[in-house]
Amino acid sequence: MSAIIPAPTSPPASGGAPAAGRWSVTAGSADLEGMLPAVRALADPHLARIAAAAGPGAPRRRVRLELGPVPGGPPALGVPPDGEGPRGEAYALEVGGGADGDVVCRAPAPRGVFRAATAAIQLLATGDRLPCGRFADAPRIAWRGLLLDPARRFLPPAELRRLIDLAALYRLNVVHLHLTDDQGWRLELPGRPRLTPPGTGHYTARDYAGLQAYAAERFVTVVPEIDLPGHCAAALRAHPELGTMPRPAGMDPRFPYTPPLDPRDPAARRFIDDVLSETAALTAGRHLHVGGDEAVGISGDDFAAAVRLARRAARAAGKTPVGWQEAFRGGLGAGDIGQFWVDPEMMDLPAGEHELAGRPELLRAGYTMPAVEALRRFFAPSAGDLRRILDSGGRVLLSPQSHLYLDRPYEPGTAPPEQAAAARRVGFAYRPRTVRHAAGWDPAAYREIPADRLAGVEATLFAETVRGFDDLVLLLLPRLPGIAQAAWAAAAADWTEHRRRLAAHTRLWRDRGLTPFRTTEVDWE
Repeated sequence: MSAIIPAPTSPPASGGAPAAGRWSVTAGSADLEGMLPAVRALADPHLARIAAAAGPGAPRRRVRLELGPVPGGPPALGVPPDGEGPRGEAYALEVGGGADGDVVCRAPAPRGVFRAATAAIQLLATGDRLPCGRFADAPRIAWRGLLLDPARRFLPPAELRRLIDLAALYRLNVVHLHLTDDQGWRLELPGRPRLTPPGTGHYTARDYAGLQAYAAERFVTVVPEIDLPGHCAAALRAHPELGTMPRPAGMDPRFPYTPPLDPRDPAARRFIDDVLSETAALTAGRHLHVGGDEAVGISGDDFAAAVRLARRAARAAGKTPVGWQEAFRGGLGAGDIGQFWVDPEMMDLPAGEHELAGRPELLRAGYTMPAVEALRRFFAPSAGDLRRILDSGGRVLLSPQSHLYLDRPYEPGTAPPEQAAAARRVGFAYRPRTVRHAAGWDPAAYREIPADRLAGVEATLFAETVRGFDDLVLLLLPRLPGIAQAAWAAAAADWTEHRRRLAAHTRLWRDRGLTPFRTTEVDWE
């Protein structure tokens, strides 16, 4: 049986031939030769292992890339991030019988051929036998993203390329880069050199162009985020002359406070326009994320003014603004995209000391009941944000914290002994959950969102607790494949079937030098 994730909707019923062989990747037409280097680079770690195990006498076999018709289906819902239309990712795989059969990756468009190739790579990497026959599939949701957070823990370009590869292998098509926050400003802007002085971890304009090109070769779009007017301590360290909002009267002095930019200050207004305009000029894609979350200590009117400045800069540069859901309380509107993250579970907060005593993740983070109550008051307006996005003519990008925030701790009872300490250390102060919980998320459950107002689905991985690349991978895997399944199929994964498929993906991750969280929920190979 196939272990492909996302699972094809029409796989072969039965049968199988050995996967052994000396595999190569070939293109059936000149139009596809340009994608050969990217497909080969993705496949090589797996094909090398298969060839070594098969020995020198193994038959030569091919993964063939071909343009051609495949079964269609309804257009994908949401916003295609590359603007190429909602039907171009449908694909078919044809697996020949016998010990020397080829695998044919066919689609009407190059994007679909590439998606077929990633499915073929998974097929070869995860099993000893290949189900013979025809697979066919197409996504139900157009925007399928992963947010990464180099602002808090810088990701050198080589590490970021590895994660772009991982996203592509699970048929995600957006990598959202959270490039600015209190901890660091990670994108060089020629007009604001003080933001990225020598010796700080950041992407030069050349690095950024190279990362976008690398992603585009894998049919992944990079969406940059410049998070304003809050989360701006790094900007203020570089530009202390920028006007900011005063600390609110009566705020608990123990509450961490980074003053948001003051949109009435001429220097702050120029800064917002400059950094967004320059980021847009460096960005090949059609979207620019303008942040807008957690601007503590700013009035509603001033917040709306700051968001309007950001929106104006993005629109003037020809980009569609994306913002966190709070940005639709004023500023963003018709035609913009709101990233919905504060769902009811975010407000699952203790009602008193007795409940707080039963929340070790909050106690470890230093929360007291006054801090919990301040948090509850701060997030209370979020209950109306989804309605605000829809009423203002925006579209919704689903990133609910309850399931799609991958910086959530794992349920301690599912940690194997050798990973228990690492699992306790990583993850933000959210209630721990199982891998099954993440895989059970159903995007179709948001019935209040009309089909034509959905933008897409995006998992997030913020890096407050991440010390290095291995921590990041531990939080990503094995949860990311389940979210990719939901985003592709617009439905929750069937857990029994999904855990069977996950078990086989240890081979794929091992080939790529990635160590997942080996949850006891899965019988790993």
